[in-house]
Amino acid sequence: MTLKKLLVGMLASVTLVAGPVYAAELAIVSGDTGTGLEFLRGQLDRFEQETGNTVTVVPMPSSTTDQFGQYRLWLAAGNTDIDVYQTDVIWAPQLADQFLDLTDAASDIVGEHFPSIIESQTVDGKLVALPAFTDAPALYYRTDLLEKYGKDVPKTWDELAATAKEIMDGERGAGNADLWGFVFQGNAYEGLTCDALEWVKSNGGGQIVEADGTISINNPQAAAAIDRAASWIGTIAPEGVLGYMEEESRGVWQLGNSVFMRNWPYAYALGNSDDSPVKGKFDVAPLPAGDGEGGGSAATLGGWNVAVSKYSKNPDEAIALAKFLASEEVQKERAINQSNLPTIPSLYEDADVLAASPFMANWKAIFEQAVPRPSAPTKTSYNEVSSLFWNAVHDTLSGNGSAAENLEVLEADLEELKGDAW
Repeated sequence: MTLKKLLVGMLASVTLVAGPVYAAELAIVSGDTGTGLEFLRGQLDRFEQETGNTVTVVPMPSSTTDQFGQYRLWLAAGNTDIDVYQTDVIWAPQLADQFLDLTDAASDIVGEHFPSIIESQTVDGKLVALPAFTDAPALYYRTDLLEKYGKDVPKTWDELAATAKEIMDGERGAGNADLWGFVFQGNAYEGLTCDALEWVKSNGGGQIVEADGTISINNPQAAAAIDRAASWIGTIAPEGVLGYMEEESRGVWQLGNSVFMRNWPYAYALGNSDDSPVKGKFDVAPLPAGDGEGGGSAATLGGWNVAVSKYSKNPDEAIALAKFLASEEVQKERAINQSNLPTIPSLYEDADVLAASPFMANWKAIFEQAVPRPSAPTKTSYNEVSSLFWNAVHDTLSGNGSAAENLEVLEADLEELKGDAW
């Protein structure tokens, strides 16, 4: 036996007895809300046990706007400390050059996912991220209060406002002074872009920038939708909603202090937790429609993915982690424990998933009709486009000018930004 064969045999025997000879140290960033960070840590613990690698979680702020800013700084600097990034569905075109192409590595699993999700993470032929879960928001409503007042689930925004006001006034008159009619995400950040896009699209006002790059936001139906939302502030929604993100909205709702809430699916499982005051007292429905021509229910397409930094010192192990977090097994556990919508169609018919989250049976159709934010047509300018939009909306909600005035300024700013960029 040659020395080479002997060494190979010894190495194989050591591997069988003691586990992997080399263990990689990986780091992943996470801005998970609710119990998401705890869930992620549990999955990473399993990955560590199965692979021998270690994974450190680097916490991020819950604001996606703040996360994106930090990502750009790290990636521009060629940071080698972060191996795997959790990315919003809209970030692929902006960060593609900083991530590894996963096309070959993931060729065995991409067919399991919704093609539209895979397409959204493919830039210039490169698959830059793998889907972990998708998202489409809903209208959360208190079943007990609607039943008490003999009200149906509102189909339009005007119906929502009227029902919210009637129940809020009735309950306050009965001593529940903390009850509000409706909470949503009104802070000046990416979440407001999502909420306001739904108001505008549901009223027939377009998608801010259309698929062909046309700037469409400055129109009467969009202005009417945003003015309608402004009328909620201080009437059915607290003035503090102007500072709410997802968790602030959920906090008010889950304490039992709102009739309606707009939020993502993750809030469903938390609302039904054993210590939740609203457990068993709520359900979800599609978001209301506006009254403008061509309007209808609209839900902003969300979702999170996992991407591997091209600066990772352990790219193979990092890719294995990304594939693990995108796997059917992890997505199923996410759906059951976190109410996150899978990107794998078969899980919408899984008995265990539907037993834990019955609402998902109807969510597949809502997701398939979801409205994308205009990240594709605006390319690397999307972050600036979104910032201009949410600030114009926030100004209107805050009483700083009418929607028509603010959208006219917004249109001019977008035209200037556009130039030859898209």
